[in-house]
Amino acid sequence: MEVITTHLNADFDAMASMVAAKKLYPDAVLVFPGSQEKNLRDFFVSTAGYLFDFAKLKGLDLERIERLILVDTRQASRIGKFQDVAARPGVDIHIYDHHPQADDDVRGSLEVIRPVGATVTLLTHILRQRGVSITPEEATILILGIFEDTGSFTFSSTTPEDFRAAAFLLEQGADLNVVADLVTRELTSEQVALLHELLHSARTYNIQGVDVCVATVSVDRYVGDFAVLVHKLKDMENLDVVFALARMEDRIYLVARSRIPDVNVGEIAAYFGGGGHATAASATIKDLTLIQAEDRLFELLQSTIKPAVTARTLMSSPVITISADATLAQAEELMVRYNINAMPVLEGDRIVGLINRQVLEKAMYHGLHEEKVSDYMNRDFAVIGIDGTLVEIQKHLVEHQQRILPVLDGQALVGVITRRDLLNHLITDRSREPTALKDDPGFGPWGRRKNITNVLAEQLPRDIIELLRSLGEHAESMGYKVYAVGGFIRDLLLRRPNLDIDVVVEGDGIQFARTFAEKAGIRARCHKKFNTAVLVFPDELKVDVATARLEYYQYPAALPIVQFGSLKMDLYRRDFTINTLAVALNPKEFGNLIDFFGGQKDLKEKAIRVLHNLSFVEDPTRILRAIRFEQRFGFRVGKQTAGLMRNAVKMGLIDRLGGQRLFHELQHIFMEEDPLPAIRRMGEFGVMDALCPGSCFDAKAERLFVKIKEVILWYKLSFLDEPLESWRVYFLGFLCRLKPDDLHKVLSRLDLPQNARERILWTFQRVNDVLNDFLRLPPLRPSDIYRALQPFGPEELLFMMAKTNREEVQKAISYYFHRYRYVKPEIGGKDLKALGIPPGPLYTKILTAVRDAKVNGDVKSREDEIRMAQAMAAAAQAEEAERHAGHS
Repeated sequence: MEVITTHLNADFDAMASMVAAKKLYPDAVLVFPGSQEKNLRDFFVSTAGYLFDFAKLKGLDLERIERLILVDTRQASRIGKFQDVAARPGVDIHIYDHHPQADDDVRGSLEVIRPVGATVTLLTHILRQRGVSITPEEATILILGIFEDTGSFTFSSTTPEDFRAAAFLLEQGADLNVVADLVTRELTSEQVALLHELLHSARTYNIQGVDVCVATVSVDRYVGDFAVLVHKLKDMENLDVVFALARMEDRIYLVARSRIPDVNVGEIAAYFGGGGHATAASATIKDLTLIQAEDRLFELLQSTIKPAVTARTLMSSPVITISADATLAQAEELMVRYNINAMPVLEGDRIVGLINRQVLEKAMYHGLHEEKVSDYMNRDFAVIGIDGTLVEIQKHLVEHQQRILPVLDGQALVGVITRRDLLNHLITDRSREPTALKDDPGFGPWGRRKNITNVLAEQLPRDIIELLRSLGEHAESMGYKVYAVGGFIRDLLLRRPNLDIDVVVEGDGIQFARTFAEKAGIRARCHKKFNTAVLVFPDELKVDVATARLEYYQYPAALPIVQFGSLKMDLYRRDFTINTLAVALNPKEFGNLIDFFGGQKDLKEKAIRVLHNLSFVEDPTRILRAIRFEQRFGFRVGKQTAGLMRNAVKMGLIDRLGGQRLFHELQHIFMEEDPLPAIRRMGEFGVMDALCPGSCFDAKAERLFVKIKEVILWYKLSFLDEPLESWRVYFLGFLCRLKPDDLHKVLSRLDLPQNARERILWTFQRVNDVLNDFLRLPPLRPSDIYRALQPFGPEELLFMMAKTNREEVQKAISYYFHRYRYVKPEIGGKDLKALGIPPGPLYTKILTAVRDAKVNGDVKSREDEIRMAQAMAAAAQAEEAERHAGHS
């Protein structure tokens, strides 16, 4: 069997080439390897599907294929399941393609490969040479492929052969009206909006002397013909090179165009698993967030745009080395002589380690002059090949903090790259300064920004605004930058009350807090270990102060941006994009909203998204936080983020969490006004299975949570000024469905203090006793109810109230809250002493009896209480006298 196929996400050139190949291989079966672009799908449904017999991949027996005809591609990674067919011995492969060579190209017995504008041009030339007849319908499809892949003959990849092929097809009756309808169709409203976003997000970077425009957009639904929009962007702004990244649903789509030979966009797209040629390429990215994809793109641009900086161009040579058998004193002498801070250690000609000045200085201090270098060298080190890229060099020297990087040519040590070498290159290479596509004040080093001083004035009390200004002025006086960040800014934009203020200082946060506290006459609690502090004001307002990192490279090989880079790095470490917003507080920038990671857009779209794919691996508690924020704000976890959450749960990362951290996040969920939706979502993501054995939260537990919410609301409305830890009620409701053995396991898993565990176990035992035994007795007096309920706290009583279905029990607890719980005798120990009653156990007995009588309404005044106390004391004295008389 013969099969004609093409690349995934087939376009018009791919389909047209398949149709043309069918004319050369009449017995072959036409099969798409996967999905097609939207324009092609629409055309195929309306026209091509009725003209040609395309088979479905699902029903094809791949084992029967003896010849595979590939058109418009030869990359194994782009032909789906046919990759296995191409690799099978004995399969004859014919290839027709116009793309440049790639690393994973399939080889064929017949290869027709030339750099023309469209693959169908090659096939049209063959058909014309052989005199094969072409119908007008076929000619229309073939010319459509040429028009699309040459950009209607405007792409720089267009050749004279493309014009000749189009002229021939026009002579065969090709209908240009069909071409016009498909190639120049009007944009939909969604496409216009997306083009607008592209225009406003586009920024141009000068990389290695080449202006490269990068634009990013994010939408929750798929919008077709993204490549058309990118082409329009290129034409409208007259761009030589443009890369556009669009997050649509759970995927990132990359479309790239280049008019100059310095930038091969096909090569860059191939790194993302896509393809194309030097002037036009695309890729579909599934495993990265938009932020990560953009960062990866910058890395690739740095290492692929020529002239690329390599290890050969940066290294220092010849290399100063020392033998592993040399003494530490000899190593120190070499370093002093040549004024170096680190050097490679050799055994023969083989590098086996690195030794640095700091180690030597400490060794000399401890008198280890005659010890061997091999005993103290660093054996864990990286090397790089002589053609290693700048991205790889920076990864080792900056990210991994290696002092020197040995450069190898094969196995031979030919040079070293030091941090100074890298820094000198970065300082002298000023080709990384980004510029906005338009002269738009909303662009700049802070990403998209706007001033929200009016929002501050609308949402915050005047004294808080003054405090924020004071923090900014104090930072200015110290030469620092300070920003309000995180949830405080998020809730400010959501118009939700929140005065939990967090600020980040680019500078010494502890020194900032101490000096501000002295100036303001307040307290500052400092935590040197974490470089954080808390400003404590007299009205119990607190401001958390954190120190940002001191420098950040916006993309690999960029100049270190000290002014705002440290803030960006600090925000990048946060959990979700909606929590990465910041507001500048220094006087000149006061009120400027800073948004590096699209937090404003995600607030608008009501989406919870992580910043990178390892977010939940680094901190699995973010899974619970994502659920909590989703339910609190009425947002929705993004598709990719949801997938990452499920993967993290499947990997068992919840099980690796410390109990206290896990309990802390659960506690926050139970603090929500209605935690039930979050508990349900925890079940959907598999978190419940990781928390408690079996089905500990079933429909009955859900009904209990509904009742808990009702009794908490009742309590808060009834006792407005009384504190209540609502989360404790929900926590008891969460645990009460567990079997005793499972309950012990969960309490141990959450690492609760021993007294807290004992209290929970005591509560469940006593609640069951009270509900099942005591309160089921015949009518009880108020004092009986008081004695039964008095040992419980308000949260435990509300749990009991929600747990019971008996109305009389609920009334009894309600009466206790309203009438009994604060009843106390007016008299006390002093009064009993004044009555001549000797101190002792009798005091407790009298006061308890007086309280019971008061609860029951048997005594109504202080005088009644005194008379009752006197009577009880007299009775006790008489009983004691009678006991003595009996003994005598």
